[in-house]
Amino acid sequence: MRRTEWLQETRLMRFQEAYGGWTESRLTQEEAALLLGVCARTFRRYIDRYEDEGLAGLLDKRLSQISHRRAPVDEVLRLVAESPGYLSEPV
Repeated sequence: MRRTEWLQETRLMRFQEAYGGWTESRLTQEEAALLLGVCARTFRRYIDRYEDEGLAGLLDKRLSQISHRRAPVDEVLRLVAESPGYLSEPV
């Protein structure tokens, strides 16, 4: 599991704990937000997204996007083919 995936899973688990504490009136929104390391407004946004879309609404959508700076595979293969000594060991 990559670090970003691990961080996202951890954030989801922490949210579920904070949300449970808030719904059971053990925590205020400010306290729950403090547990997550976000402001109270962000916690309210998380609540709205969680209630609308479930855990899928809390996933970081930036992680699923392909970088606009990424080179196309065919271009990379062409460049590697044009420079045969590129991948060999230095002498």
